[in-house]
Amino acid sequence: MRSVVVGAGVSGLSCAVRLLEAGHEVRLVAAEFSPDLVSDRAAALWYPFLAHPVEKTDRWGAETYAELMRLGEIEPAAGITMRRGREYLREQVELPGWRDDITHFRVLEADEIPEPWVFGWEFESPIIEMPHYMPWLLARARELGGVVERGEVGDLSEIDADLVVNCSGIGARELCGDNDLRPVRGQVIYIEQDPGFGRYDQQPETLTYTIPRRDVTVLGGTAQVDDWNLEISEADRENILSKCQAVWPELDRSKIVGEAVGLRPSRSEVRLESEILSNGTPVIHNYGHGGAGVTLSWGCADEVVRLANQLG
Repeated sequence: MRSVVVGAGVSGLSCAVRLLEAGHEVRLVAAEFSPDLVSDRAAALWYPFLAHPVEKTDRWGAETYAELMRLGEIEPAAGITMRRGREYLREQVELPGWRDDITHFRVLEADEIPEPWVFGWEFESPIIEMPHYMPWLLARARELGGVVERGEVGDLSEIDADLVVNCSGIGARELCGDNDLRPVRGQVIYIEQDPGFGRYDQQPETLTYTIPRRDVTVLGGTAQVDDWNLEISEADRENILSKCQAVWPELDRSKIVGEAVGLRPSRSEVRLESEILSNGTPVIHNYGHGGAGVTLSWGCADEVVRLANQLG
């Protein structure tokens, strides 16, 4: 089957790899490539965030967890490591449904939780270093025979293919006329200091994270809905640092080495479904992953292949 994947972010590249592995002839078309994508700004920690419906995202997340862990063991160039982290919450909540699908999960003791948080858990998950992972994904797609092209796509029905896979991210708002798709602005800071373990408050209103990579620790964050601003905000920088110091008092501001901004493609629900275009070509939409693009990437790619097999 001649398949065209639109978009070269983490979702598009993962789908291209899976389709190639399934025997498809794949052409990947995108206006921009790494390192100029929102995927390159991802922190990136495996953790379901700003993605629904939970009954599907938990499954896609579990499938992705297993694949990222596997890649971390066999593909050192992919830049994936396993690290432990602690999630802090301001009230006691139901434990996440994905807890049984990962290698380590436990509820924190009271003396392990800093004020003003009152509840939390420790978990182990993949940390994905996007400056390594994105080039690795692209190289993998090419290695499997994928054709990569730079180009603008203004109308999916104009693409000559047996199957179109739409992974256009925030661009789907215009490409598909999808007003349910909205940007959620994220700003991060890079610091050359290791916190030992990750510390997180993943509620959108109080979003805080210290994600320890091998090169730097990523500090965040913001979750500003409908904010298209890609400039660094000094106010956000100070807010991020203050929040991170509350969970990591040893944070040394003199070790800051960089900052970045990206726009998460958020939607009330991830759009992963098929339809037939006006010209009769089937299309599979795969976008709207919010802050969980990496977390859901392989699970969603496997779902795309399943849908493709059903289509023909």
